[in-house]
Amino acid sequence: MDIVLVPGLWLDASSWDLVVPHLTDAGHTPRPLTLPGLESAETDRSGVHVADQVAAVVAAIDESAAPVILVGHSMGCAVAGAALDARVDKVAAVVYVGGWPAEPGMIPAKNFPTDGADLPPVPWEEFDEADVRDLDRAAFEALLRPSPANLTSEPFELGDERRYSVPAVFVCPEYTAADLKEWIADGTESIAAIPKHKDATFVDLPTGHWPQLTKPAELAAIIGQSGSQ
Repeated sequence: MDIVLVPGLWLDASSWDLVVPHLTDAGHTPRPLTLPGLESAETDRSGVHVADQVAAVVAAIDESAAPVILVGHSMGCAVAGAALDARVDKVAAVVYVGGWPAEPGMIPAKNFPTDGADLPPVPWEEFDEADVRDLDRAAFEALLRPSPANLTSEPFELGDERRYSVPAVFVCPEYTAADLKEWIADGTESIAAIPKHKDATFVDLPTGHWPQLTKPAELAAIIGQSGSQ
């Protein structure tokens, strides 16, 4: 099965490099993406919009003949969720890693500081200890480049509520599935989409916020199993 891999903020397709061999060995065809604006640290991001990143994921889905497994990480979960909304009939399952889809009108990255057209990476020292658990700092920082600043001001547009019927797996790395369910019960606004899913599975993967770098084999196994749920 084709598996479309959507990175989160500050990362390109190479952030999935440790996961890809495990998916390939399991008989899948992984398709890690570099979203518009993440081509290099020097890329001009001034004209890159939320819609452009969503369109890139939609294009990757359309390139597959059969329904895909769609995977998003962190902010990439919102991008993946919007692509799912645009191509409900072409997604067999969606996996949200360390994040969740947005609801219409939400701006998940609205609180990040920007620098002109750039949304710079958060300095290592500002991450919580839970976020960077198991993470090699030098290897991680070598992957980083700014994301487009427009992500902090442009809302996600969604319109097909059939997206809630697609099987969804929520991978919980630096927080637990129990934590996430408690936030849902508390009515946390940012995760309002999660309880609307009719077929949701919650999976603990104890590590930091970037399990594709710290627990790639375990994450690949979860992703591969999502297509059979």
